[in-house]
Amino acid sequence: LTVSIYKLISKFPKEELFGLVNQIKRSVVSIPSNIAEGSNRGNIHFKHYLNISLGSSFELQTQLLIANQNKYITNENTRILAATIPVKR
Repeated sequence: LTVSIYKLISKFPKEELFGLVNQIKRSVVSIPSNIAEGSNRGNIHFKHYLNISLGSSFELQTQLLIANQNKYITNENTRILAATIPVKR
């Protein structure tokens, strides 16, 4: 997911570099980073890190919708990426 998102946002307009691109990068990197960090902790702490990761996944979904509404990504890319984001359903 992270690599796919990075490839996709490399095509965003330069004026979004410090806006939406930065936010998307932070969210998409936060998901696996928090899972990795929490996996080295006890169950109570791991659950906390999973919740942080889940929050980042919701942020990423929102940011992809914003990118789609601004025509930076297609409906198809939005659908595919949204389906791969790990969210509690």
